[in-house]
Amino acid sequence: MGPHTDGSDRTEQEEYLLRAEYDLDGDDGCVARARRHAAAFLDRARDDHRRDVSARVRELSSLVVSELVTNARKYAPGPVRMELRLGADGMDIIVRDGNPAFPVLWATDADRVGRHGLEIVEAVTAALLVDPEPAGKRVTARLSLR
Repeated sequence: MGPHTDGSDRTEQEEYLLRAEYDLDGDDGCVARARRHAAAFLDRARDDHRRDVSARVRELSSLVVSELVTNARKYAPGPVRMELRLGADGMDIIVRDGNPAFPVLWATDADRVGRHGLEIVEAVTAALLVDPEPAGKRVTARLSLR
């Protein structure tokens, strides 16, 4: 995992079938709200765009949303923004926060208690990218729909 720059020429409209953004205030209930937003987003993908989203993708999206929003809430006090994008083959879960420090992906250690979230996210996603932004960073996790 490291810095990422997307050099593609594609526009947002060409690249994504469905897109939604959510402002999360970082309070105690924001992780649960983020999971509900993700579930509703996938329902819209199914109902409005006739995209077949497997139970596994739904479960993994809930897990990834939980881990990324929890990390943002824990390490970057303040508002968090989550963006969900549905493409032809995948779903991007994007979490923006105000802390410019990149998250640390620890080496696997069965004896370590805690700090396994990004390790899990990296294991279940097709890509895990971090990009600096003027007021913090953007973490993108890409789930394959296959």
